[in-house]
Amino acid sequence: MIDNDTTSNQAVSSTAASSTATSAPSIADVQTASERLVNQMERAIVGKRQTMELIVTALLADGHVLLEDVPGVAKTATARALAEASGLGFSRIQFTPDLIPADITGAAVFTGGNTQGGVEFKPGPIFANLVLGDEINRAPPKTQSALLEAMEERQVTVDGETRPLPKPFMVIGTQNPIESEGTYPLPEAQMDRFLVRTGIGYPSTEDEVFLILKRAERQTERLALDQVLTSEQVVQLQKLVEMVHVSEPVARYIVALVEATRASTRTIAGASPRGSLGLLKATRARAAMAGRTFVLPDDVKALAIPVLAHRILLLPDQWVRGVKPEQVIAEVLQQVPAPVATDASDDVSAGNHAQVAQPAQVAQPAQPAQVAQPAQVPQAQSAQPSQPVAAPSWASTQVQPIPPSPSPSQPPSQPPSPLQTGA
Repeated sequence: MIDNDTTSNQAVSSTAASSTATSAPSIADVQTASERLVNQMERAIVGKRQTMELIVTALLADGHVLLEDVPGVAKTATARALAEASGLGFSRIQFTPDLIPADITGAAVFTGGNTQGGVEFKPGPIFANLVLGDEINRAPPKTQSALLEAMEERQVTVDGETRPLPKPFMVIGTQNPIESEGTYPLPEAQMDRFLVRTGIGYPSTEDEVFLILKRAERQTERLALDQVLTSEQVVQLQKLVEMVHVSEPVARYIVALVEATRASTRTIAGASPRGSLGLLKATRARAAMAGRTFVLPDDVKALAIPVLAHRILLLPDQWVRGVKPEQVIAEVLQQVPAPVATDASDDVSAGNHAQVAQPAQVAQPAQPAQVAQPAQVPQAQSAQPSQPVAAPSWASTQVQPIPPSPSPSQPPSQPPSPLQTGA
């Protein structure tokens, strides 16, 4: 499959060269390319457009994806569809208990005879643009750790020599959440390397009927997808995403959400600064896919759960009561006020924000009694954006059934103390 992709890769790159010669790439190109990529993936994965968009968001943000779902819902097919449609070199690693790190990274092999011999490095399957780690939690921790350097630093060190990985580089890991026999839970350090964690879920009745009819009409198991991008174009799109502006109010909103996970009475440890940076990268990609050059608070709300939920650790009593990390993030979204959404002119220039802030201080300098009024205005404005927080309706409804803590006096008297004692 990689050889066929390489041939079509050259055909697509030749057409891309002629198109880029006429005009420089822009954010509009990110929107167009991502839409074409999602459309191709949706041909193979029917009825899961939002999930496909989230995975493409992670690709454009130069991040990794953890697909956690039951068997048979097209986790592997999703990775193959992404690689085939985007023209990325693809490799698949089936994680098993007897897998060793050298099976992933490669090893130095002695070649030659008695008179002429040497040591040659044989690269492993990690040297690909898109690496699928199938059932990643079935390998022992020593083997899982072989991915840490590759996922974070995009390089592999074998026998003291460091070798860079191809660009772009993306890992899609899969695991089955309902079968724990013979598995090794992923350590928090490796979970934190994944930009997003999501599932695919069962298709609806109509989508599954459509899937069956299309399979019968096709008369073959595999569906051939059109290649709409090349690996070089993906790298260009990732560079364009880095140009998306993030205003200071949005940055403070991201930090406030992450700090709220650390101060929550339901968690032992909240999201790390890597989580803040991950949310920054993901929101930039989402804004670019929407054709915007700036990030809105709604981007942060839409991606907070898939980016932050797998980075927090719940208290044991919360875990026993069935509280999910996604519910905690949804609860945080309801508690932390969002900044007022700004338009492009206000968001692109940081100076505009400074000019807006100055009249609020200069307009009423002589009346201390009126200084308290602006303190109420932000509260009224911050309460209004709380309505879009209810957009993930499934999350808000799941937060409601969470019963109060066994000791009702504990949260109001010492909000931070459970975090301190739990740590």
